[in-house]
Amino acid sequence: MAKLKSLRCPTCKTIVVAGSEDFPFCSDRCRLIDLGKWASGAYVISSPVHDPELLDDLEGLRDRESSGGFGDSGDKK
Repeated sequence: MAKLKSLRCPTCKTIVVAGSEDFPFCSDRCRLIDLGKWASGAYVISSPVHDPELLDDLEGLRDRESSGGFGDSGDKK
């Protein structure tokens, strides 16, 4: 008989079987909690960005944010 693979829910650490509907989470609630952590910035990807095109895009975003992001005129509306 094949052994079912399992792991622990990343949110609450309950054991979850690989065939579960909400895998790798134990429930929709834990899935939403995890999504909320990503959305709030509690989780970050710590590896450095090595793609030159992506780095250029990020620098452009940073420049726009530092200028206030209000276009060329600088008017705040």
